Amino acid sequence: MAQAELQIDLGALKANWRALDAMTSVETAATVKANGYGLGAGRVAYALAEAGARRFFVAVAEEGAAVRAAIGPDLPIHVYGGHMADDAATLRDGALIPMLNSVEQLTRHVEDLPGAPFGIQLDTGMNRLGMEPAEWASVAEIALAQGPTLIMSHLACSDEPDHAMNAQQLATFRELTDGAGVPRSLSATGGVLLGREYHFDLTRPGIGLYGGLPFAQAQPVVRLSIPVIQTRAVAAGESVGYGNSFVAKRDMRVATIAAGYADGIQRALSGKATLWAGDTPCPLVGRVSMDLLTIDVSRVDGPVEALDLLGPHQGVDALADMIGTIGYEMLTGLGPRYRRVYSD
Repeated sequence: MAQAELQIDLGALKANWRALDAMTSVETAATVKANGYGLGAGRVAYALAEAGARRFFVAVAEEGAAVRAAIGPDLPIHVYGGHMADDAATLRDGALIPMLNSVEQLTRHVEDLPGAPFGIQLDTGMNRLGMEPAEWASVAEIALAQGPTLIMSHLACSDEPDHAMNAQQLATFRELTDGAGVPRSLSATGGVLLGREYHFDLTRPGIGLYGGLPFAQAQPVVRLSIPVIQTRAVAAGESVGYGNSFVAKRDMRVATIAAGYADGIQRALSGKATLWAGDTPCPLVGRVSMDLLTIDVSRVDGPVEALDLLGPHQGVDALADMIGTIGYEMLTGLGPRYRRVYSD
């Protein structure tokens, strides 16, 4: 088969949730947006429910519907994007809880789904989603009378523990919500690691569940193994790949493997990435193309059947560092062509 295999360790996923849960004395939910960070929202959510998660968060209502189909009717699913136009049926049928981000969304929800559950998202300085302090002050009394299930905000710099923005947002969140009588949430993975004062009533980790920073103690969850289609001898002076961007300085053996930028392996990794044949590092030579990579396997003894881009020697954050991005982008960009194989 020329289909690359993305191996997903659900046991490691569960262990990461339990480890983050053990860091707090409050409820630990799970963020499973972006199709479970690229790993399959249904399988991920079901596994996390088995681990003990009793509340889930997604980005948009359509994601919530997919998670609902996987975990059944009972566990709460919150939608960060709130109640958008034409969401009413999806929210109602999936028993989803929108985190309302504006007076407009609050009005829409009360009018379209009177009596249906909702939460409130507040902007404490990130300027991305949520009601700003003045907006919240204008509707807080009305909104609280409707009985929201949760009030939340989101930290902008929680992956930098010493950043002044963390304390600033914490203080703002307290000013806006103290005395509201509603459960509160401020922290995703980074906030969990900041300590107890950031935990409130509920945390909602995301990237840390999937093996990414800032949870440095996370167990790795993914391994990406890419099959070799063809191996050839390349003589010194010959070029490899588009644009003749790589010219061999010595005789070498090059393997062509079945993945490329259509699979989320960014073109910026050209000439920078290393893949692994067991414990042997194998440099990527030439450009990343749409469906293929060319890898120097000269140091490998014998035939090579597959090479690992992600695995025990290299996680998503190490790969991201090569091109100045973050593990989130590498993980969520993993394409649909991979054969996803789950183990527990």
